[in-house]
Amino acid sequence: MKNRLHKWRLLSLFAMIALILSGCGKPFLSTLTPAGEVAQTQFDLMVLSTAIMVLVILVVTVMFIYVIFRFRRKKGDENKIPKQVEGSHKLEIIWTVIPILLLIVLTVPTVSYTFALADVSPMEKKDKDGKTKDALVINVRANLYWWEFEYPDEGVITSQDLVVPTDQRVYFNLKASDVKHSFWIPAVGGKMDTNTDGENQFFLEFDGESAEKVKNQFYGKCAELCGPSHALMDFKVETKSPEEFDQWISDMKSAKAPKAEDGLAKQGEEVFNKSCIGCHAITPNDSRPEQARRAPNLSNFGERSKIAGVMDHSEEDLKNWLEDPEKYKPGNKMTGTYGDLSSEQLDALTAYLMDLKVENK
Repeated sequence: MKNRLHKWRLLSLFAMIALILSGCGKPFLSTLTPAGEVAQTQFDLMVLSTAIMVLVILVVTVMFIYVIFRFRRKKGDENKIPKQVEGSHKLEIIWTVIPILLLIVLTVPTVSYTFALADVSPMEKKDKDGKTKDALVINVRANLYWWEFEYPDEGVITSQDLVVPTDQRVYFNLKASDVKHSFWIPAVGGKMDTNTDGENQFFLEFDGESAEKVKNQFYGKCAELCGPSHALMDFKVETKSPEEFDQWISDMKSAKAPKAEDGLAKQGEEVFNKSCIGCHAITPNDSRPEQARRAPNLSNFGERSKIAGVMDHSEEDLKNWLEDPEKYKPGNKMTGTYGDLSSEQLDALTAYLMDLKVENK
């Protein structure tokens, strides 16, 4: 008896913990606070399917409890055989039609929304220069363990920070350069795989009011197990009004390679040009082919809020990352690159990188 009571206590405790944790989460990283057309559609389907399941469970539970009490064995009826009901056409029709109706209720909107969310036809409308006419297209390339975002019609490339306008559809071409990954912004829409042997396409829409509530910042993640640092493959999403986004694109297109002026940063620029420039670019209008872009674009590194997507943006954390990237992101391709740098060179390189910002000239 004591063992049973103990097990029930543990079960009750775990149930309470699960209930509490189900309410945890942050609005910029939660599927339960939809912040766009796609997220709201998927959330509505989730609510509908959950409601149907709960309804079925409740009906079955009520019937089960009713049968237990209504037809339980009573004293004096041990040898009495109740009336046997077999082959009732009415019952068979009822328990066949009801599930069919429930499936129809769930299937019709699911199929309808599936086709609607898969419509990327605006991406195919090109002007005479080969640019997309009426849609913003972003090429997303997933790498071990970082993200690249290319705005092909604008000639702009960023890494780790995705910048998008609010209240309009943004179309994505998704691919991977090494292994399969998955692009996912939980609060804005469901995940989509990035493959090495083909492109996936879909669209998202970022609601302006929802974006203001989270200070115009969402977070995205890789949702496909891709290696030892899969859980650390994050990126930031910054939302802007359409007017602010146009200004940002203009600034990025006209940006030039920064020139270090401070003595320490000047030394860091020399270190960068010897050790880093082969993989990293420092201008957002990088014209190198995709194969040459083997590491994140650092043009706006000084303006970021995270280092490597997961570390605080501080000089101390940047030095820690440069000294031992493997410690913070196991399996990343930068491991071992900066092992021979002295502490003075690390200080100089840190000063230079923290000063990298987009300048409109």
